[in-house]
This record gives sequence, structure tokens and C-alpha cells, in this order.
Amino acid sequence: MTISPKVVETTTLLGLVAGSLTTISFIPQVMKTWKYKETKDISFLMYVIFFTGVLLWFLYGLIIKNTPVIVANGVSLILVFIVLVLKIRYG
Repeated sequence: MTISPKVVETTTLLGLVAGSLTTISFIPQVMKTWKYKETKDISFLMYVIFFTGVLLWFLYGLIIKNTPVIVANGVSLILVFIVLVLKIRYG
């Protein structure tokens, strides 16, 4: 069974939109943490576990060569890393 190019384009677009939405959801946290330099209400352990999971998804995306998985998780890694650094800095 072959999959039509239109279905592949639609699924890639769906993946890119889903990945974009879940990724940009971290931007308000990064901005608030950066602005107020306050991290007492942020769970360090949760972000470490989440960072590890996103890193594994990113590596998985590289292995299977899936652009939406790579892009969404690559950007998420950066955003989550920023929050972790700010947590350590302003803990």
C-alpha cells in the first residue's frame, strides 16, 4: 500500500502545527521567568525530566528523519534549557 503525496503533505503540516503550538506554549514561561527573575514556583525536577524526554524525542526525530519532530523538539529543548538555566541562576 502506498501513501499519496497529498496525505504525506497533510500529515507533515499537521505535525508542524501541533509541534509549533506545544513548543510556543513555553514562551510565556520563559518570558515571565526572564522578566521577573523568579523561579520558586517552578519545579526543577519536572523540567529536568521534561528536558530529558524532549531530548529523546529530538534524537528519535533525527533517527527517523522526521522534520516536525526534529523542529518542534529542537526549539523546545532550547526553551526548556533556558528555563532550567534561569531556575539554577535564580533558584
